[in-house]
Amino acid sequence: MTTTVTPPETPPAEQKRSRLPKSARAGGTLHGGPIAYAILIVFTAVSLFPLVWTAIAASRDNQRLAQTPPPFWFGSNLFKNLETAWTDANLGEAFLNTTIVAGVSAVTIVVLSTVAGFAFAKLRFKGRNALMLLVIGTMMIPPQLSIIPLYMMVAKLDWTDQLQAVIFPSLVSAFGVFFMRQYLLQALPDEVIEAARVDGAGSWRVVWHVVFPAARPAMAVLGMLMFVQAWNDFLWPFLVLTQTGNPTVQVAVAGLGRGFTPDQSLIMAGALLGTLPLLLVFAIFGKQIVGGIMQGAVKG
Repeated sequence: MTTTVTPPETPPAEQKRSRLPKSARAGGTLHGGPIAYAILIVFTAVSLFPLVWTAIAASRDNQRLAQTPPPFWFGSNLFKNLETAWTDANLGEAFLNTTIVAGVSAVTIVVLSTVAGFAFAKLRFKGRNALMLLVIGTMMIPPQLSIIPLYMMVAKLDWTDQLQAVIFPSLVSAFGVFFMRQYLLQALPDEVIEAARVDGAGSWRVVWHVVFPAARPAMAVLGMLMFVQAWNDFLWPFLVLTQTGNPTVQVAVAGLGRGFTPDQSLIMAGALLGTLPLLLVFAIFGKQIVGGIMQGAVKG
């Protein structure tokens, strides 16, 4: 008598997975087709065009920029215009002032937002949800509405034309608190906090040894966003600072090319110089920032 052995049925999920190409399975490398590459090239070109156009305009003279059609290739005045813009706008001092303002604001926002985000995400206290709604509600108020009372406070403190007038109003961020809360809700398990408390760790020790290491990727992303925002801020620094006192980069660049006929090539040269430090920062820390975004996406 012959016995027929029937092989076990393959689960539907395994059958579906076996039909996938090798590159689409777990651990495989995904390769985009020509359409995907074409779309990426178009989006990259569109994203880089404003920066390239700024460099082209900075390399020309004002007369050539006024002609039609405008130039679409580099001229010979780039380094001359950059040198003139650096000298006329006193960009050396402006870079130092902006680095101080943006650095202090970014570091303070990251630290305070992480602590506050941890409190809203993991601690239980009366009125927590109402306070969180209040924080989110402040994000809906246009910042222009607070300019007049804020300027009155700065004037009474005699802080006009001083860097603290720009630094202190930007030390907290409702977006930063909301961002860190959402990240810590998923990235920090309650069991890890309970284990630290069982070992005798107090609240601040938990923050230092548990919360900060777990939130490091999100802190890097938030720090970069806040640094760029503070670096590019124009309206408030323009109101409380002057071009000849303690200017930031944006205030200093706003003073370029003034006259009956503004020198657009000089203005573009100053804008290009003001953008280069941000490109340098992203080139140095871009991999860590993208890695932090991806890690947060996986944990979420």
